Amino acid sequence: MLVRSWLVLLLVVLVALSSAPLALAASPEGTMTWGVHVTLVSRWLDPGETEALITPFMVLYMLHDALVKPMPAGISTPSLAESWSVSKDGLTYDFVLRKGAKFHNGDPVTAEDVKFTFERYKGAAARVLKDKVKEIQVAAPNRVRFVLKEPWPDFMAFYGTSATGAAWIVPKKYVEKVGEEGFKKAPVGAGPFKFVSFNPGVELVLEAFPDYWRKPPQVKRVVMRSIPDESTRAAAVKTGEVDIAYLFGGAVAEELRRSPGVKITAPLLYGIYWLDFLDQWDPKSPWHDRRVRQAASLAIDRAAINQAEMLGLGKATGGFVPPEFDFALRIDPPPLDPKRAKQLLAEAGYPNGFDAGDLTPLPPYTSLGETVGGYLQGLGIRNRVRTMERATYMTSWHEKKLKGLLIGATGAAGNAAARLEPFVTKGGLYAYGSLPEIDDLFQRQAKELDRKQREALLRQIQKIVADQVLVAPIFQQGFIWGIGSRVEVSGAGLIQGYPYAAPGEDLKLK
Repeated sequence: MLVRSWLVLLLVVLVALSSAPLALAASPEGTMTWGVHVTLVSRWLDPGETEALITPFMVLYMLHDALVKPMPAGISTPSLAESWSVSKDGLTYDFVLRKGAKFHNGDPVTAEDVKFTFERYKGAAARVLKDKVKEIQVAAPNRVRFVLKEPWPDFMAFYGTSATGAAWIVPKKYVEKVGEEGFKKAPVGAGPFKFVSFNPGVELVLEAFPDYWRKPPQVKRVVMRSIPDESTRAAAVKTGEVDIAYLFGGAVAEELRRSPGVKITAPLLYGIYWLDFLDQWDPKSPWHDRRVRQAASLAIDRAAINQAEMLGLGKATGGFVPPEFDFALRIDPPPLDPKRAKQLLAEAGYPNGFDAGDLTPLPPYTSLGETVGGYLQGLGIRNRVRTMERATYMTSWHEKKLKGLLIGATGAAGNAAARLEPFVTKGGLYAYGSLPEIDDLFQRQAKELDRKQREALLRQIQKIVADQVLVAPIFQQGFIWGIGSRVEVSGAGLIQGYPYAAPGEDLKLK
């Protein structure tokens, strides 16, 4: 019995010793590993296809660089451009490129690269940008000028923030040499980290670029690992398999908060989440009736969702535009009033509810979709929560193939105009329809040079969106991270409203 006890004890010690290094094997010295909540897709390696969402910037901030971008110093901080200026008539924007800025292959960043990047850009708001820009002039290798067709005060909100990826510069010579598909397979950027390898949907590996103009990164290597399952991500943080993991909610977030060696943080994002009534533009749909949309909004318990999804660290909202944005109209969240909601449904001719079809939430927010779907079921609005892979969801949304209900979100920066354009204006990347009065106001504000007048016009649009219940805003997200014990500087919250670890060159391990 004594020998057996010693053998059992020896076996336990050996297992403990053998498993300890395995827990850290995925994050060796100098490597910071992220547990990413979404499936990594190849189009995020190329800023030319940037969606009107913040997710691609998780990669862009590490691999690429922009003329101007959100940084700790402000929402439009000069980066590859050391300075920029606008003419008195508002028609020309001049950028002076930074001396010594170079791509990962050693080529200098030039005005030709800036011109080439803009001309090949086809991501979010590409149509708006190209409709407004008359020409791009290369004044010198380090000077580039954008000439507008008419004054457009929103130019920098669209171009110089994360509202689009248009200002994130790619190397002309390299792209022309390897081709568009070759660039996606082996991208060359000008950011703090260089491309090493990419296993689509699984893992992206980057290594430090020591010649980055701002400063050499302190972390030698960053590994982004796709771990869609929340419990698996949480376990990876606890064991040290990953150093940072994104997006936890409810019980899992609380469990992480209590775990030794792990801390949680929750930057408040520019991300607004909303219920979208995709079929409202069909006169035959119940959602065409404003009272039905209003009923759905009144049935949503936003305070309960904030607590369940974000431990109360987010903010319930009735506004589609983050309150931190220029020209935002602050709108209180609608009250929870299921009784009034049922009255509205009866008045609209649906006292027993109706079949609303699919409710498709932005992946991976399935639990949010189920919760919102449950509130609607309580009114008799029958629905089926449909889960999709994220890349498929984004393509289907963009191509207007989704039907029924959708839970959308975006955390892109900008101002009120940049937030509204993709979702509620005619021709917007994700707009299934629009109201003529909104389109008229949007065009008027885009030409208005008086700031107070623009503010009045943009706030009028936001009021129409709210009054007509074109969407039902739910919350402004508190984005919960789990951070392991090896991390000294995580980058959380360094850039206002940004959800991920950045700037990459400022990250630090102990």
